[in-house]
Amino acid sequence: MRRVALPEWPWQVVCALAERHNRQLWLVGGAVRDALLSRPLHDWDFAVDRGALALARATADALGGAYYTLDAERGTGRVLVSDPAGQRLELDFALLRGLHLGADLAARDFTVNAMALDRAGDLIDPTGGLDDLNRGLIRATSDTAFRDDPARLLRALRLQAELSFQIDSHTVGLIRRDAQLVVRPSPERTRDELMRLVGTEGTSAALRTAIDLGLLAPILPEAARMQGVTQSWPHRHDVWTHTLHVLDAFENLQRLAERGDTATLPVADIPQSAWEDLADLLAPFLSRLAPYLSTEVGGGHSRSVLLRLAALLHDTGKPDTWSQDDEGGFHFYGHEELGADLASQRLRQLRFGRSEQELVADVIRAHMRLSSLASAERVTGRAAYRFFRDLEEVGVGTVLLSLADHLATWGAQLAEPRWRRRLQVADALLRYYYERHPETLGLSPLLTGTDLMAELGLSEGPLVGKLLESVREAQAAGEVATREEALALATRAARAASDRSGSGKGRADL
Repeated sequence: MRRVALPEWPWQVVCALAERHNRQLWLVGGAVRDALLSRPLHDWDFAVDRGALALARATADALGGAYYTLDAERGTGRVLVSDPAGQRLELDFALLRGLHLGADLAARDFTVNAMALDRAGDLIDPTGGLDDLNRGLIRATSDTAFRDDPARLLRALRLQAELSFQIDSHTVGLIRRDAQLVVRPSPERTRDELMRLVGTEGTSAALRTAIDLGLLAPILPEAARMQGVTQSWPHRHDVWTHTLHVLDAFENLQRLAERGDTATLPVADIPQSAWEDLADLLAPFLSRLAPYLSTEVGGGHSRSVLLRLAALLHDTGKPDTWSQDDEGGFHFYGHEELGADLASQRLRQLRFGRSEQELVADVIRAHMRLSSLASAERVTGRAAYRFFRDLEEVGVGTVLLSLADHLATWGAQLAEPRWRRRLQVADALLRYYYERHPETLGLSPLLTGTDLMAELGLSEGPLVGKLLESVREAQAAGEVATREEALALATRAARAASDRSGSGKGRADL
């Protein structure tokens, strides 16, 4: 019998409490798998013969953690606690599912998750999970595993990506057979499994498999419809393949931004020099980008994984905006607006929080703005102000996604002048956000609407608001600093607006 070593904390504490309370207890599931793979243990699942909730409460008290009842009827509770190194751990306690441990393990999803350790650390493996672990296989515990819980369909792909394993051929057949059941779980469970999948490294390979096995179209039909949608030069792939390359490129960018890790994954034919350029670009901002990406938004998902979701959905508006000109070129006018709307609808159906929906939609809606900025001679202070006025902190994620999109589009055809210009735009925006934007947030208005109406003899109306915004832009760009300078600028702008109105051209945006 194999004995498995576990970290003394919290294992020894929990075992001592189980003995003191006269409980039979086993470590089960993914924690056993990860221990055998020498992976860090963050989620500990314990099966208990009786009194699981009471044992969970006692554990929370002993470890100084927080206790939550997850399912009182099924006797499932959770303890949240930080280990001695400050890492957050989740300890889940649940009653045995079945009359004995063997029945509990047999009812689990995959053999690699159907192993247990007793209090002595001895391995219990009734389904051959250790052998599959050594062979790198994901195998269902039974032919009814997916029918018993269809959330396992997406979980199989997530484990495949997370562990770099293969799904065994019989289990692939079961997934194909039961693929239509992927819509059965609650929207919340589907959302959670999808986000775990999107958050894994190498997620594009798992998404390719999801398409092939018929799992993606039922839950993200907008994404599946991108298959086969042809694009013009400089694109070299259909919209779906391009999207997968964007995901790969964005994953590399995240690795650079979060850890300064230059060991990038190969992405299509993007030259290695491009990643070196990006490492140089992001280096001054690493101390701020890492916490930016790891910050949780609303429903508990980090910006990092939500931006990956935005990358997956950023071109979903293209199938319905596809057009062809007389010369054979393909166009997708307005695809970013439609894509943002489609993403909002889908995320709402999957019960994402409002702030999460808005982040993804805002990034999709704005992902083409860097292209517009790159066409100008330089990024002015006013342009940077407008960018972050509209997007606020979401603008940083938009910069990163736009860079990934540009790389995936051009690949080996990446032209030096064009690429240098894109890097300059990204650098200007990031520097503005981290160096000047905080100052603009604290600027006191130089003029009020009342001031403008009194000084310029204007009536209340849209023109006053436009003049105030023009003054705010100039103040943020450092063009005006006093009330007199602001009033002079507003006077010139009002006169120009009046001239345009008198010429019949109407009032343009100031």
